[in-house]
Amino acid sequence: SNMSNKLHIVSLGCTKNLVDTEVMMGKLQKFELTDNNEEADVIIVNTCGFIDAAKEESLNTVLSLHEARKEDSLLVMAGCLSERYRDELTKQLPEVDIFTGVGDYDKIDELLAEKKSRFSDEVFLIDGAERVVTGSTYHAYIKLSEGCNQTCSFCAIPSFKGKLHSRDLDSIAKEVEGLVAKGYWDFSFVSQDSSSYLRDQNIKDGLSLLIARIELIEGVKSARILYLYPSTTSMKLLQNIGKSKIFHNYFDMPIQHINDDMLRIMKRGFGKEKTLELLNYMRSLPNSFVRTSFIVGHPHESEEMFDEMCEFAANFGFDRINVFSYSDEETTAAYDMEDKISDEVKAERAQILGDIADKCTKESLQKEVGKTRQIVIDGESEEHEYLLSARELIWAPEIDGEIYVNDRTVDEALEFGKAYPAKITELVGNILTATVNNAAHQD
Repeated sequence: SNMSNKLHIVSLGCTKNLVDTEVMMGKLQKFELTDNNEEADVIIVNTCGFIDAAKEESLNTVLSLHEARKEDSLLVMAGCLSERYRDELTKQLPEVDIFTGVGDYDKIDELLAEKKSRFSDEVFLIDGAERVVTGSTYHAYIKLSEGCNQTCSFCAIPSFKGKLHSRDLDSIAKEVEGLVAKGYWDFSFVSQDSSSYLRDQNIKDGLSLLIARIELIEGVKSARILYLYPSTTSMKLLQNIGKSKIFHNYFDMPIQHINDDMLRIMKRGFGKEKTLELLNYMRSLPNSFVRTSFIVGHPHESEEMFDEMCEFAANFGFDRINVFSYSDEETTAAYDMEDKISDEVKAERAQILGDIADKCTKESLQKEVGKTRQIVIDGESEEHEYLLSARELIWAPEIDGEIYVNDRTVDEALEFGKAYPAKITELVGNILTATVNNAAHQD
């Protein structure tokens, strides 16, 4: 292969970023991918610009890759961080050869050829761009939209991703059909605010239309929607998910807080009572899985407000909880608020709620023991020679956990990327073990 033809690519941040990275890979298929950054001719980092910790990780990644790269290689900084701080970074990071933001993922080949930085004004939205799906032979993320019309006090995303911009339903269906033809059968639909899908086209419940459309595609066996926003999630939508044979009762709704005053301060557009109504309905659906996120230490969060959130988090029965410490972000409403919480108090609250979150995960996993569940085999486990790594089919890949399966209890070898009914046998640490039901071999 060509001497100057090795590509090392790093995708930081969320799964929406991953989709954009996969679009870049689709454009750069003439390159040979390498895990070894020191031999790469082109290094691309798709950065995250969301909160302090993520911004720091993005910068550190770029700088450490620069340190180790070979002469004459090209270092590209793409994505949210470079979009958000384009003026500062282009001045302050001479280490980087090419800067680009969130508008040119599908033109990355041109940028490399021109060796020039470029920032388009439009956010890139996949429409027929070929992707190289990574990380799985059967699961893919599908991006529904870009940007966001919410004005949450703590979130800077609209400042650099702009307003909600939904993809056409046909474009999404076409992409899913193309992936099904390549053997993919499990899909996670993602965006900043999935429950607002198509609202920018004056369609009220776009996700219900999406569900109906995706169910028509033969070969889609499993699907889930990630990131519902409370004020734009209707009961009707939850009912439609509940009725669907393809879409799991999987609900990822980051509610951020439960105290009424705090929700108002956070500009969530939705109070405690309505939030509870949605959560209780999700929880009541059979085999439902409910994940949320909370922010600790937002300006004006009193001890009482924090205690109320802890109490709620501990007792509602969430399957998973993400905890974020408030990060002070310029361009957001919270940035200008008085009454900031000290780093010490934030860290202490994050620790307390984090422990509650761990306990919730444990309890949720413990409840699975003894049940028969559809699991999908991902491959060999990294830990044990004889064990396979799997997950419950309803779970989102990577984030909801891992199940160890001993394949020596079945007559024929279990296939990677296939779903099987299995009995969950025990919980070891945070990992479930399971036995595949022998006779029940299924497609």
